[in-house]
Amino acid sequence: MTNPQAPIIGSKNVTGENYSGSAAKVYFTKIIDSAHLIKLYKLINENIFGKVAVKLHTGEKNGPNILPREMVKDFINFVPNSNLVECNTLYKGDRFTTEDHRETLKVNGWTFCPVDIMDEDEKTVDLPVRNPFKLSHVAMGANIVNYDSMIVLTHFKGHAMGGFGGSMKNIAIGCASGHVGKAQVHGLDPANVPENYLEWVFKEPFMELMCDSAAATCQYFGKHIVFINVMRRISVDCDCAGVTAAEPTMADIGIAASTDILAADQACTDMIYNAHDSHDMKERIETRAGLRQLSAMAEKGLGNPQYELIEID
Repeated sequence: MTNPQAPIIGSKNVTGENYSGSAAKVYFTKIIDSAHLIKLYKLINENIFGKVAVKLHTGEKNGPNILPREMVKDFINFVPNSNLVECNTLYKGDRFTTEDHRETLKVNGWTFCPVDIMDEDEKTVDLPVRNPFKLSHVAMGANIVNYDSMIVLTHFKGHAMGGFGGSMKNIAIGCASGHVGKAQVHGLDPANVPENYLEWVFKEPFMELMCDSAAATCQYFGKHIVFINVMRRISVDCDCAGVTAAEPTMADIGIAASTDILAADQACTDMIYNAHDSHDMKERIETRAGLRQLSAMAEKGLGNPQYELIEID
C-alpha cells in the first residue's frame, strides 16, 4: 500500500474541507494543565461509570517526556473510583517483569493511587475482535475485565515502530499482555520471540495488527471508553525510550478529547501536520507508514475520520 504524504482526511475546521454525513466532536484546548484536562473530560464523560481504568503510558525509568504526575494525580482525584492501569512489556526493559515494573512506577512517581498491572502473574484474557485484519482475538491483561469503563489518557508523541503513539497505540499495545498479547500485536509467535527487534513486523502490517488490538478493547467497553491526547513534549520517540528519548523539536500544542478514537488521533495528527515546526515528527510518521494507523481504523469502522474541532478556553 502506498504511504500517503498527508493525513487521509483533514479537519473541517483546520482545512476548510466540506464533508458529508456525520462528524465526531473533538474538544481542544491549547492550555495544558489540570483544570483544562478536567474541563475537556467533563465534555465527554457521559458514559463513564462504575470502576474506571485510566490507561496511561507510565514510561521507563526517569523518562523526560512522560505526562506531569501532578496533572495526572489531579485528574485521578477528580474521577471517582478510578486508578491507573498498565501491562508489562515485550521488550526487556524496566517494565518487563511485574517486580521491575513496580519499581519503575515508584521511580517515576506513580505512587499517588493504585496502579493495576493487569497482566500481573502472567494472567491474560482473550478479547475477541470483530471484523479484524488478522487477529480474531488478542490476549489482554486479565484484569481489564474488572473495569466498567476506561479513560485512555495518552501522551501523544512519536514512536519508533508506529510513527506516532496516540490513543490507538496506547490501548493496542498497552492493554495487551506483556509476553503473549504484545507478541501477537507485533506479529510474533509468543513462544518464540526473536531477540532482534528488526525481525519484528513493521510498517503497514504492524499498524493493522495494532488496529485489531485497539478494536478488541474498544469493542469490549463499547460506549464506556473515551480518549484524551496530550500533545506536550512531542518527541519523535515514545516514553518507552526512557532517558534515551530524543529532545522534542516542536512546540507543545495542547489537549484533545473525544469519545471517538479515530477522530482523536486524526485531529492530533492534523494539528502536527499543520504546525510549522513539525518536520521531524512528520518524517518519523511517514518513514514508519504511521498514517496507516488512521486509514486502518477508518477502513474497519473504528471511529469517524470526519470531525469538528471545538476549541475550549
